[in-house]
Formats: sequence, C-alpha cells, structure tokens
Amino acid sequence: MDYRAQIGIRFITRKKGSLIAACLAIAIAILVVSVNSVIFQGLYDAIVRDLVNYRYGHVYITKRGDFISRNDFMLVNWLDRIPWVQAAAPRLFTNVYSINATVNGQLIQDNNVPFQLVGVKPQWDIEASTLFQAVKGQYVSTRDSIVLGILVDRDLGYPKIGDTVKLKVRDQFGNDVLKRFVIVGTSQTAGNNGYDNGAIINIDTMREMIQRPGQTSEILVRLNDPTKANFTRALFLDAFPSSADNFKAQTIQQAAETQLSGFKSGIALINLVGLFGMVSSAFGVVTIQMMQVANKTRDIGVLRAIGAKRKDILMIFIFQGIVIGTLGVIVGTAMALGFTTYAKETHMTFNGSLALEVSYNWPGLIQTDILAFSLTIIASIYPAFKATQLQPVEAMRTA
Repeated sequence: MDYRAQIGIRFITRKKGSLIAACLAIAIAILVVSVNSVIFQGLYDAIVRDLVNYRYGHVYITKRGDFISRNDFMLVNWLDRIPWVQAAAPRLFTNVYSINATVNGQLIQDNNVPFQLVGVKPQWDIEASTLFQAVKGQYVSTRDSIVLGILVDRDLGYPKIGDTVKLKVRDQFGNDVLKRFVIVGTSQTAGNNGYDNGAIINIDTMREMIQRPGQTSEILVRLNDPTKANFTRALFLDAFPSSADNFKAQTIQQAAETQLSGFKSGIALINLVGLFGMVSSAFGVVTIQMMQVANKTRDIGVLRAIGAKRKDILMIFIFQGIVIGTLGVIVGTAMALGFTTYAKETHMTFNGSLALEVSYNWPGLIQTDILAFSLTIIASIYPAFKATQLQPVEAMRTA
C-alpha cells in the first residue's frame, strides 16, 4: 500500500469519533434519499397498481367521443385469443342525478349528485379487475342488485345490505328513468382509487335504463405480462383500423396521465430535497477534515520537514476522504436495503392508506452511492489544500 494511504488511514482511524461521525453523515444522507425513494416511488407505483386493478387494466380501450357500438362479446373474444391476455371486460358509465334510501323508517336523499354509475358484466369483470375484492358483501349478481361506494353509502345514512335504494338516471334522449335496486354490498378502496363515490350495477340493466343496447363505454384488458401493453395496444388498433370504430387504446400511463403527472412532479421535488441533504452531509465531512488538519498540524510539519511534498500531503487527506466515503457508502447501503426490505415485507401503509408497492431500485441506489462517494472526495479537497499551505517550521511551532 502507498505510504501516503497508510498515513492517511492512520490519521483518521486514531480519531474514531471523527471517523464515525463522518461516516454516519454520509450513511444517513444515503438512507434519507433511499427512504424518500421507497416511500414516494412506492406510493406512485401503488397508485398505478390500483388504477390497473380497479379502473383501467393494463390496456384501456375506448371510442373517441362516443360509445363503443361493436359487440362486446366479439371484442372480448378477440382479445382473449392473445396468449398473454389474462382477461378483458366491458364497462358502461352514466350519471346518477338523484338517489334515496329508507333507513330506520326515514327517507334519506343523497344531495351529493351527480355521481358515477358503473355497469359491469360480473363474470368477466371478476377476471379482468380486482374491484370485486374491494366489496364488503356481495359483488353485483342479479339484474336489480347494486353495490354502493362507501361515500354514497355514508351520505345515505349507512343503509344495510338488503335495503333498497331508488335512483334516477337519464337515457340517451334526456328522459328521466327511475329504478329501485337492492343493496348487496359496499365498495371501499384504499386511496379512493376505485368507485368509492359511485355505485355499481349490472351492465345489461344499465343498457336498458339508458337505452343503449349492446353499447359499451370502455373495455379494460388485463395482461399476464404487463411489459407487452404497448404491443397489445398496437395489435388491437391494427386489427380494428376502421374509421367507423374510431377506437382509442391506451396503456395505463397514457390513460391515467392526468392523475399521475402531478405525482411525478412531487417525486422530482422530493428527490431534489434529498440531494440537498446529501450536499449538507458533504459540508459535515469538510468540517471534520478541517478538524483533522488542525489536530495534525505538528505531524504535517514533521512530514514536510523530512521531505514530503505538497502533493503528498494533499494525497494523505484525500485518502482519508476515500476511507470515509467507502465506509459511509457501505453503512448507508446496508441501512437503505434494510429499510427497503422492511417496507416490502410488511406492505407498509400510512394511517390505513394504500399499501406501498415496493421494489428494489438497484440503479437508483448505485447512483446515490456514487454521488455520495464523489461528494465525500470533493469535500476532502479543500481541507487537503489547506494542509498543503502549512510551512514546516510554522506548523511545528504552532503545534
């Protein structure tokens, strides 16, 4: 080993308190950046996961400016022939303009209207989404059954399963249509990414109510291999290029772009805050290295007196920075991986919100480690330069 490295290591290891403090400053900076990444990227991925599971699937098919008029059985059957398609299901939407329920003999009207009414084909929807798993009670089964979103259920005074509600919609000609339904369940999703402020009925019942026989608002497609979403989208559009169909097929990132764009900006801001925290830790290294220079003034004077050049003194303190950076990165990486493993295995949540979708971000962790190590070396340059300015006689006299 180079004698300058040996001297540098000996200098820093003799002051174990300084070494531990400097290493912890780097390690905690890495941990903070990793915690931010795990929490906010995990929250972003969890939102995407739930939007896939409840609302859009991996591929989201609509018709531009209108309802899909092609037979849904034919479209779903075509999609099911693709090997990596797990399932596909149609949905139909309209607005509820009034709804009431009788609870304990009292008629309660929900004034928070309009809200969205969702029509599903139960057998297909169960295979293409996990919305049914968010239902307490039963999923939509019979033609006159309804699942209320938890917010609608609250506004109606919490009617019980088996009670009835009467709601009003408008058909495609603008006529009011009233129908009574039996409550079979309530729907509640973490993060409100489902239809908590809505209601779910059978799609065939809705078609009759709004006089849109055979029509569909959307088809959501669930894949066994999500990486083939773009290929599936292109395949579908190539198979149905007719201007009469005017289909629009989107991946989850395209379909939920408005919902996700703001969150992406938030993640970028949090990462920037973490970067400033890492820069702050570099100032801590500067302070500790300056203390080393002050404490080793006599040793520096002796080294200069026996022939050590300025560049040798410079290298001694840079080697100290290498030691601090290496140990800090090792400890920080271990702490970051420990937190990531804990968050992943416990399906971390905050106050009952949606569970984080945690994964090991190896490229991001490696970039953070490299940045932390580089900042440590840079932070060692100024104290090392100050050490080279000491004259041998003055250094020994000062000490």
